[in-house]
Amino acid sequence: MPWSVAPLRPGRPWPTAPDPRTLRTRWTTLVHADPSTREHLFRPTRTRTLHTRVPALPSPGHPGTAPLAQESGPCPAPVRFTHGPFDQQWLIPDHRLLDVARPELWRVADERQLFAVEQGCPPKSTGPALTVSALLPDGHPLAGRPGRIRPLYRRPGAAEPNITPGLLALLGKEYGQEVAPEDLFAWVVAAAGPSPAGCVVPLTADPARWARGVELGHRITELTVRGARGGDKPRLPGGRRPYVRAAIPPRPDALRYDAEDESLYLGEGRVSPVPRGAWEFEVSGVRVLEAWFEQRARNGEPGTLEAVRPASWPQEWTSDLLELITVLALLDEVRPDLRELAEGPRLARERLVEARVLPVPPSARRPASVLDHPEEGPDGQLTLL
Repeated sequence: MPWSVAPLRPGRPWPTAPDPRTLRTRWTTLVHADPSTREHLFRPTRTRTLHTRVPALPSPGHPGTAPLAQESGPCPAPVRFTHGPFDQQWLIPDHRLLDVARPELWRVADERQLFAVEQGCPPKSTGPALTVSALLPDGHPLAGRPGRIRPLYRRPGAAEPNITPGLLALLGKEYGQEVAPEDLFAWVVAAAGPSPAGCVVPLTADPARWARGVELGHRITELTVRGARGGDKPRLPGGRRPYVRAAIPPRPDALRYDAEDESLYLGEGRVSPVPRGAWEFEVSGVRVLEAWFEQRARNGEPGTLEAVRPASWPQEWTSDLLELITVLALLDEVRPDLRELAEGPRLARERLVEARVLPVPPSARRPASVLDHPEEGPDGQLTLL
């Protein structure tokens, strides 16, 4: 998957939040403030100020392109995105708010797209070296250095796979069957591992091991995207599904886990059963559930837009938590089967060179030209690509 993009860099935390109502309130607070207060709330950087003129992002909603100092309209409709490896949050899709928004990713993000996101892997860390998202990911690492974001397709509508030319045909010959782009993506998701140089993916020479890896990768993808592509929402077997046993308080101040009765406590609130594997599931050495809770429990600095947050714990957060516990528990059940994928014979680099798959042509490392619709430039003019 030679075309890759660096993570997004918002430059300020307030345009993202775990719920869309908070974002609308923050936006209203900003555009109704007097000029000096608006500048303080906005948090200018070298890249973005209230007077910066930038083109609109290629996203629905048509956010304005006039400088924010002149903005008085309603909040652009927030969009769902993946924050870090597993946290699904909301973002105001306004280019004026984001220092580095990566428009090339927005152009190819649709209901057919999948993104492979490399994770930072500090020494002795555990957890996956790569995660998958059907939503636009920001690539934020829980720890370590940020990795790259690799879309499966280079154009909207599942057109032009982001795969080294000739590789699918070569693998088809090696395994005696047609290899579809999503099959290779599934293998990448299942077989990727960390290395000092970053995320690496071995290519097995064993057709049986390939088939098993593709099966596991499809399962991991299905669980992680949580029904986003028309599939079913993940569910644990009856009797093992987590439920709220004691109501979560308006402002839970701590998160802890009781392994003896498989209970997750949010302040005085209690959710159970929560399998140990879900609680201990880590990415880059950081527990996913702890990172998820910290995002919702933190209080922003008074007088800033980050301090604008729900007055009490929303029901949607509880639903998201139960779904995340389910996903992590089911992914933990798959992990033992992944170890065998790195074993056995591998396709040699010489074989890839002989088949002219390597070296990768420079054009494959660049984004494709996407001219499906006009894009609005600064002050409402059309952008020429």
